[in-house]
Amino acid sequence: MANPLLEIKRFGQSIWYDNLNRALIETNELQRLIDEDAITGGTSNPSIFEKALSTTDFYQADLARLREQHSDVATAIDDLTIRDIQLSCDVLRPIYDRTEGADGHASLEVAPNLAYQTQPTFESARRLFKDLAKPNAMIKIPGTQQGLPAIEQCLSEGININITLLFGLKNYEQVAWTYVSALEKRAQSGEPVDRIGSVASFFISRVDSLTDKNLNERIDAADNDAARDELKALLGLAGIANAKIAYAKYLEIFSSSRWKALEAKGARVQRCLWASTSTKNPNYRDVMYLEDLMGPNTVNTLPQVTLEAFRDHGVAAATLERDIDDAHRTIARLNEVGIDFDAVTDQLQTEGVDLFAKSFDTARDTIEKAITEPAATGS
Repeated sequence: MANPLLEIKRFGQSIWYDNLNRALIETNELQRLIDEDAITGGTSNPSIFEKALSTTDFYQADLARLREQHSDVATAIDDLTIRDIQLSCDVLRPIYDRTEGADGHASLEVAPNLAYQTQPTFESARRLFKDLAKPNAMIKIPGTQQGLPAIEQCLSEGININITLLFGLKNYEQVAWTYVSALEKRAQSGEPVDRIGSVASFFISRVDSLTDKNLNERIDAADNDAARDELKALLGLAGIANAKIAYAKYLEIFSSSRWKALEAKGARVQRCLWASTSTKNPNYRDVMYLEDLMGPNTVNTLPQVTLEAFRDHGVAAATLERDIDDAHRTIARLNEVGIDFDAVTDQLQTEGVDLFAKSFDTARDTIEKAITEPAATGS
């Protein structure tokens, strides 16, 4: 039976693996995913790194070396995470070369506790990209208001950037125009723009989780069946609707005269990347965030569970540009029933930064124990 994952590229979408870690490379699993499931890139984050560090033995040799060197925790974190992404970049490099830089990237995140600090974010991103020393590396920076100037400066210097933790449509529009401005700045200084890689990472399932929570509160408080039914009809629709509207904005921005001038110089569009695409609600189809958001010049980052589910029963089709009017009506209707959707997306970004910061702190604590107490990590 044909693997439906292999059909996705026909519709212009790349599939990245949302779980880069040392074990994936050391066991050749990443190469298998490339060969058998058409994976063309990957991402990591503090949660992924912390889990890998805590549940596998693949970091033990490096931890022993760091103990012998009397490394501090900050140095150890950089050492381990940079090595993960360097190894991933090496495996993905043939894809990067074959596509002339359009794909084959691996992403490493700036420490999330810098999310609201512009200059430290920029300095950290620049340092990490230099230390990685891989043309197909991307640095992940949250798309906060404080992060946007750092993102623009990085891109203007030729650093590939994955703008992460995006939820709101206004925020996405800021991010997309920041990319355009950065490349304009770079072109005006006589620098090439043809190999700059960037994605704008929209988190999908979390939008439904919080919106559904707000809807269920209103359903419980409703005083008649008609009102309850009307609210129930909106459950599970917000995440996909939000992404489709964002993609429509993408099409508008990247067909503008400003962009066409850059495109003539060889610039590539900043692709929308759909993240957090595992279905959190068991009542929803487990591949809905892949099946319903498939379209040209996009990326979908899949965790293992969603990858396996789509391989088993997914259906590949051009769906992203369907039902845009319905998507607008969904968001409008949510606001009409009392759910301030802008407030929802703002809350989600704040919570996302906090969650990643907590995972980063946990990883830091794990490493601190590991470089002082050899038995404290691994399995």
